[in-house]
Amino acid sequence: MKRQLHLLVIDPQNDFCDLPATWLPPGSAPALAVPGAHQDMLRVAQLIREGGGGLTQISVTLDAHHRYDIAHPAFWRTGDGGPVAPFTQISAQQVRARLFLPAASDALPRALAYLDALQQAGRYQLMVWPVHCEIGSWGQNIHAAVRAAYNAWEVDQLRVVAKLSKGSNPWTEHYSAVMAEVPDAQDAATQLNLDFLATLLPAQQIYVTGEAGSHCVKASTEHIADYLEAQQGKPALSRLVLLTDCMSPVTGFAAQQRDFLAAMHERGARLASSAEVLPELLSNALA
Repeated sequence: MKRQLHLLVIDPQNDFCDLPATWLPPGSAPALAVPGAHQDMLRVAQLIREGGGGLTQISVTLDAHHRYDIAHPAFWRTGDGGPVAPFTQISAQQVRARLFLPAASDALPRALAYLDALQQAGRYQLMVWPVHCEIGSWGQNIHAAVRAAYNAWEVDQLRVVAKLSKGSNPWTEHYSAVMAEVPDAQDAATQLNLDFLATLLPAQQIYVTGEAGSHCVKASTEHIADYLEAQQGKPALSRLVLLTDCMSPVTGFAAQQRDFLAAMHERGARLASSAEVLPELLSNALA
């Protein structure tokens, strides 16, 4: 009898991949390329192609943003009305000091409430990112090799790859595939995704891959680990396997990925390469 082996691929999207020129359509370029992500995704695709017969479920999460979003430049202005550059961090204190302000003046109360809640949560400070994963854009699409691999898996296994969209609420950041950084009480899509988490509970191994290891992979895995531990106890975390050669950090955030991997290992998760877990999948394919 096959073991339940679940592959989770977090945000394997063009905008996060340092694709070579030959992979780019005319006039397009990744908006937030993570160094190493293209090779990471090629390894994910290879794992699915070679070991897919041993996988009982694949889930793919998708970042999905509007151009007007609290973490995009169009939302903000400097205190004197100038544009705010990508990779600017903004705190509630800076907004109260009028160093930064929402471009729409009526957005100020809600933006401040968000920044206060974000600060209280203590996980992140608001970052103004380049516009990325805009809904309907080429950049939001999935890396071609990963998509080709899981499409073949669907045909071979006669099963559907689960696709989870996140991030379309413009009032909150949504690094985690499981829950927004500050859930919106009026938007169920920002709250804890219990339906998705339920699909992970029966898995005997959950292989975690994707981009970026410093942000969305980190935030998603932390929420998943918290949920597994709450539902099934600390030993459940040993079922998490982080494929370290299938994720990379955003430039300048290598320490965040390193600390995240160390913390998850300390909690009981396994760190492995895609080559190291391939025999597990091949064995399961024969079961």
